[in-house]
Amino acid sequence: MDTQTRTELEAAAFRALLAHLDKRRDVQNIDMMNLTGFCRNCLSRWYQEAANARGIEMDKDAAREIVYGMPYAEWRDKFQTEAGADTQAAFTKAFAENVGDKRD
Repeated sequence: MDTQTRTELEAAAFRALLAHLDKRRDVQNIDMMNLTGFCRNCLSRWYQEAANARGIEMDKDAAREIVYGMPYAEWRDKFQTEAGADTQAAFTKAFAENVGDKRD
């Protein structure tokens, strides 16, 4: 497979992932982090880092809007729910294992 085709397939898979996450707004970031070690915020940070590495100015809010499909504050207000104590404890453990001290 040539590089261009691979890049196009990877981009299509990323768009499909974003579309899937948009359909599953009921799935909370904390649950994703506990199960997979990454969440929507991680995806947006990776997107921002990739843009910045290519000389494209992009801040955290712009990257999050791409991943969330709307400003993050709007998504949070509409769809984010309060996590229980057990979920928060699991997150603390998962976060330390997967991200370290990069919490934002």
